[in-house]
Amino acid sequence: MIQTNHAPPAAWSPRIIAFFCNWCTYTAADLAGVSRLKYAPNVRVIRLMCSGRLDPQFILAAFAAGADAVLIGGCHPGDCHYVEGNYKTLRRVRLLERMLADLGIEPARLRLEWIAASEGDKIQETVNDLVATVRTLGPLGLPQRFADWDREATALADSVCEMEANASTWEVSAAG
Repeated sequence: MIQTNHAPPAAWSPRIIAFFCNWCTYTAADLAGVSRLKYAPNVRVIRLMCSGRLDPQFILAAFAAGADAVLIGGCHPGDCHYVEGNYKTLRRVRLLERMLADLGIEPARLRLEWIAASEGDKIQETVNDLVATVRTLGPLGLPQRFADWDREATALADSVCEMEANASTWEVSAAG
């Protein structure tokens, strides 16, 4: 797993992107707001017509753009307005979890929840729990890691070029 070498700055606050199904989870988030349920303001919601429309590339893009976690919300299995969209989401998320683990990203940073339109309280619990979890994990910081990896790759390439130049110089002097 990607480990942070230092404690997060005191002013750091988790950035969470949420992809919510229009018919259930987004409606539950609206209910939570209308009911004045308080939950952490760290989540930016993107509404989808169905969680089954969520391309895994969007999740990877969210992490690459600096999200510390991604929350996916869909209808309960069997209640999808598009019949099988949530089953498609479940299969994609399971595959993505394995890929993220291979990349060293903690599994707790990607969360899938089934939340019905009437479960505004579950939105509150889920968001607050995810924010608390991410606070303990600390910032993911992928954009900074990409910059570090680019510098490392450039240094490695320079080192290889230098070694090749030295080797060709040695071959010329050995042959002469």
